[in-house]
Order: sequence, then C-alpha cells, then structure tokens
Amino acid sequence: MNRSLMNLAQKWWDNLRYEPNDPRLKAGGSIKIAAIGGGTGLPNLLRGLKKYSGQLSAIVTVTDAGGSTGELRKDFDMVAPGDIRKCISALVYNEELFSALLEHRFSKSKKTLGGHTLGNIWITALTDYYKSFEKAIEVTSSIFHTAGTVYPATLDNVNVCIEYEDGKTFVGEHYLDEILKKISKVYLNRKGVKAYKKAVAAIADADLIIIGPGSLYASLITNFLIKGIREAVAMNKKAVKLYISNCSTERTQTRNFSVEDHIAELQKYGSKDLFDYCLVNSRVIKKSKDETVLGEVNNITTNQKNIGRVAIFKADIVDRKNPLFHDRDKLAKAVIDLYNKVKS
Repeated sequence: MNRSLMNLAQKWWDNLRYEPNDPRLKAGGSIKIAAIGGGTGLPNLLRGLKKYSGQLSAIVTVTDAGGSTGELRKDFDMVAPGDIRKCISALVYNEELFSALLEHRFSKSKKTLGGHTLGNIWITALTDYYKSFEKAIEVTSSIFHTAGTVYPATLDNVNVCIEYEDGKTFVGEHYLDEILKKISKVYLNRKGVKAYKKAVAAIADADLIIIGPGSLYASLITNFLIKGIREAVAMNKKAVKLYISNCSTERTQTRNFSVEDHIAELQKYGSKDLFDYCLVNSRVIKKSKDETVLGEVNNITTNQKNIGRVAIFKADIVDRKNPLFHDRDKLAKAVIDLYNKVKS
C-alpha cells in the first residue's frame, strides 16, 4: 500500500469510532465536540462525554439571575458564574475532590456567605482580581485541570425577558421556574449582544455540535438569542448537529410540551436547519397522573422517525432513580453511537 493510501486509511480510522478507554483518547482523541446549553443538563452530559473525547468545548448560557448567582451579579455587575461553575465542576478530572469543593454551598443560616457556592465566590473573586470574567474562567480551568474548555456564550452582562400570553413581561431567568403561564416569547434585555469569539470559534471547528439537554428557554434558547451563536452553528457544514431532547417536561416553562414542541421552539429561535438529528429517550418510567400538580415528572418520548427535516434516534437514556434527568453514562454512549452511525 502506498503512503498516500496509508495516510488516507489512517485518517479514516482516526475519525471513525470512539469508545471508553479507546487508546486513541490517551493522546486527546481527534473528535471535537461543542456542547451548547447550561443548567444541570449540560454538566450531566459533559461528565459522560469526557470519557470519549479530550477535545470538549462547553458553550454556556450566562443569563441565570437567581440564588447565589443573582446576588453576585447585582453586587459585582458581572456575567452569571453559576452555569459556568457547574460545567467546570463536571469537566475536572478529579471530580471526587475538586467538584465537591466547587459545588460546596454554605448554609443559608450564615449571615455573610449563606446560600453561596464556593465556586461562584471563587470565580467572582478572580473576576474582581483580574478585572476580567474571561481570565477568571481560564485560570479556574487551569488550576482545577479540566478535560475540556468552558466558554460563556457572551461576555455581555445580559438578562432574559419573558413575555407571557397575557401580555405581562418579566425580566430575569428565575421567573421561568416561578410563573405557571404559557410563554409567548423570550428575548434579551439588551440589543447588539455579541457572541464570545472563542465560543464561536469552538463551534466553527467542531465535528459534533450538541444542543442540550437542558431547560428549553433558560438553558438552550437563551444561547440562540445571541446572533453570533446562531450563525456559527448554521455556518458549520461539516459537523454532525444533534439536539438532545429532555426526557421530561418541566413544571412550568414546558408544561405539556411534546418532543415536537421542543423542536419547534428551538427552530423558531435558531433556524429550521439548526440541527439534523434529535436523540430522544425511549423509556417512560413515570408519567404524571395529575397534570395540574407542579413538580410532577412527566417523561416524554415520540414514535416519529422524522419530525420535519430532523431524523429521530431513540434510546433508553433516562436515569432510573431520578427520571427527571438523563443517565449521564447511557446518554454519552448513545450520543457517540449516533455520531459513529452517521459518520460510518
């Protein structure tokens, strides 16, 4: 076999299949993954995916305005650190120690630090020291040694506005979990918000772009309200573009939503060709008997093979003990299996 054919065969093999403990991953792997989201869904996915790739990029929403994050944003006029912290915690190699430290939350009974997480305070302190949120994230990731890179979707200090069907509008992401009304539209409270250049570059360079899982409006759509993020996904023509549908509805913002509804809303704020594939949980463990009760878990799935132009892949990826969420290991394996199938 001549050298050019050997090189071609090697390139084909290097980009074909990835499994846990694949020896190619010892060198960092060659599959470049850009995962877009926030909340608890994205960190859960990252914990599973770091077994498969050493080239992970997390593009994270920064509109959180509740709890510890909300208080620190007001005090320091800064970008929301909470979802960034969760993703760094998920990507650290020594999760047992460092993730626990970053996620440690002080008791609400404490007057000064009550309700704050150590990770939020850490990032805020570095932001104040360096006068740069960007630098704070870079230093944190370096010190705690992460399996990938975490990027804010924007460095602009913005909030999400929620307009409900009755015409009332509220500013602040936390209202999405507090008001039981149908959402008419969401938008940012500032015009001309710029996407973070490094986040855009990571999306442009990705072999696999993943959207979700996560709260539809709070964690996913808020990223696509930023023009540069939308465009970066659309302009990457080489990547496998995948949406991971939530395995359950949420108690307020997606109450009674179907998989089709989730896809339609994402396409509304992104584009019709935002993604080509959708991974759906196939296992319904718990379905609410009383749809008027807040907090009930309502697993969703679909029997459709295609929803519009989107091809549907189904797998048992729900966490049996907590059916509101995906099982991180089953989810990551299903994602890589889908990628392998599409690329083969």
